[in-house]
Amino acid sequence: MIKVTFAAKRPQGAYALAIPVRSEDMLHERLAGLDEPARTLAARSAEAQRFEREVGAIAETFIEDGKLTRRLLLVGYGAKQDEVAIHERVGGALTAKLLTSGETKLVIESAGLDGRAAARLAFGAAARSWRHDVYRTKLGRKQKPTLEEVVIVGADKAAEKEWAHEAAVLAGLDFTRALVSDPPNVVYPETFVERCRAGLEGLGVEFEVLDEKAMRKLGMGALLGVAQGSVRPPRLLAMRWNGAAKSKQDRRLRRQGRSPSIPAASRSSRPLGMESMKWDMGGAGAVAGAMKALAVRKAKANVVGICALAENMPDGNAQRPGDIVTSMSGQTIEVINTDAEGRLVLADAMTWVQRQYKPEVMIDLATLTGAMIISLGHEYGGMFANDDGLAEQLFGGQPDERRQTVAAADGRGL
Repeated sequence: MIKVTFAAKRPQGAYALAIPVRSEDMLHERLAGLDEPARTLAARSAEAQRFEREVGAIAETFIEDGKLTRRLLLVGYGAKQDEVAIHERVGGALTAKLLTSGETKLVIESAGLDGRAAARLAFGAAARSWRHDVYRTKLGRKQKPTLEEVVIVGADKAAEKEWAHEAAVLAGLDFTRALVSDPPNVVYPETFVERCRAGLEGLGVEFEVLDEKAMRKLGMGALLGVAQGSVRPPRLLAMRWNGAAKSKQDRRLRRQGRSPSIPAASRSSRPLGMESMKWDMGGAGAVAGAMKALAVRKAKANVVGICALAENMPDGNAQRPGDIVTSMSGQTIEVINTDAEGRLVLADAMTWVQRQYKPEVMIDLATLTGAMIISLGHEYGGMFANDDGLAEQLFGGQPDERRQTVAAADGRGL
């Protein structure tokens, strides 16, 4: 993760300078911190590059700044609006432009953004810097990241406090990214648990792990049915963060993800794209990342994160279409398509959580990617809820914004 700092004024020395420009801004005024020749050059360069100030658009030039030649980036902010995502997009666009450019420091003039907006700008910049180069055997000089620091100049005093919250979320995001990006011969049920222990136990997260024997004793026939074709034994991982004051009511929010490392069905195998199925453990990865974010920011809440971990592999002992399994709840399930392993592992995990913790709120995170892409395209995720209030809290943003982009809950989906 690149370093993020906040400052009252621009530092000395070498760095790239980014100046956000909204549609309604007078460009000459936004460049007031530069001398006249630099302002003129920047304005003419932006015009030549057809810079129209759309969100994330960048016009780049080099100017004389004292004794230095400085890279100057004008970055579009669009029309004035308060959507949080815009700040992230702008920050991400700047990092994408400079990450391998040879620049080591980026200074962004925040143009009087409030603390939350400045922190989201920094979040976008830092999040876009993440890379997974672990398995690259060769990396050319121009492919190597050089950007090390982002300095946000001119934000209000609340920015650093807001950034502490965003940095915790970013730590969880990067933890999830690493889990999901590693191949299935590296991350599978047992090693997933090990990675979570290494990343979270030191932060105060408590662990409980059920092995195959324990799950069989509990009657988790649905989850075990998915795993029976793999040489990798399944695991049920429970991570507990107890951050609420003891004097308060013990209210647990249960998050649950499923993680079949490779959902290669025993008979209903997919003809194309199997190599990308390693991402199907993204639900469990997201739960692990959420638990890390909660622990890093010392959230005042009691949360239990559950990961149902099983490999769905083709084998002589694997499930077949037409098999019938008995779930922990006692419900029998006929397996029509063995690629539908997600609902099987979630069924037993949800029953166990309900009996073990009696949670006040339950949130399932599952990678139903194909169905969501068909329904909503590549830019949106899907949400189903039976509580409108909870759905709005999870979605975030202002109520009017939410209703413009999603349907109400009641099982219709968000």
